Amino acid sequence: MIELMLPALCIGLVLAAISGPMGCFVVWGRMAYFGDTLAHSALLGIALGFLFELNPSIGVIVVSSSIALALTVLQGQRFIASDTLLGIMAHGTLALGLVLVSMMDHVRVDLLGLLFGDLLATTWSDLVWVGCLAGLIGITLKFIWRPLLNITVNQELAQAEGTAVGVVRLLYMLVLASVVAIGMKVVGALLITAILIIPAAAARKLANTPERMALIASLVGMMSVFSGLSLSWYADTPAGPSIVLSSALAFLLIFILVKRQDG
Repeated sequence: MIELMLPALCIGLVLAAISGPMGCFVVWGRMAYFGDTLAHSALLGIALGFLFELNPSIGVIVVSSSIALALTVLQGQRFIASDTLLGIMAHGTLALGLVLVSMMDHVRVDLLGLLFGDLLATTWSDLVWVGCLAGLIGITLKFIWRPLLNITVNQELAQAEGTAVGVVRLLYMLVLASVVAIGMKVVGALLITAILIIPAAAARKLANTPERMALIASLVGMMSVFSGLSLSWYADTPAGPSIVLSSALAFLLIFILVKRQDG
């Protein structure tokens, strides 16, 4: 039985490792609601993947990237507030995805698995594509780390220094969409934002540099995966929610025990 959990553990650790630095930018940029919108749109991507007989993960990446691009363009308009626009797109895409999935009588879909993750059903073949995608995410993030950090601190100054703000933001959105695609396997559409922001928020109290915060966020996430899967094993609880609960408890402990905030 333990051998059956090894792919799940490996995939969860890979997600936690890559979510650490990504989550830091979500926290720094106050983009939690933006992350929710991408996560909710992932269900629409899975539905379209089934509809066009594609790998669901490809559908998630395509739809999430399209939503990210649309939000980037639409947030510049003045007719509707940004948070209202995010709310409309988040719940609209989630509802459309649920409706499309319910209409596919020829496809057996585990809605609970899509919404809350189905990590224990993963296999070694899933680990291969997750590892490849995570490797690509890591390379891209290393390439854009410094300019993205400059944009987060001061976009106008970064642009004045010659940073290609539009290109860097586009790459970041695509990478974030890819993280959402991996997270669907682990914690589902409704909880993927939690695995991004909670470890990063916990790491903020322990770090005094951006790089250290990213590293600590990854470590907190990885410990949460291990403890969450252990809880799932011994208490027979859902794996995805158990991981998020462990992450939330880690944040609470750090918040209570660490009095000094450096970052």
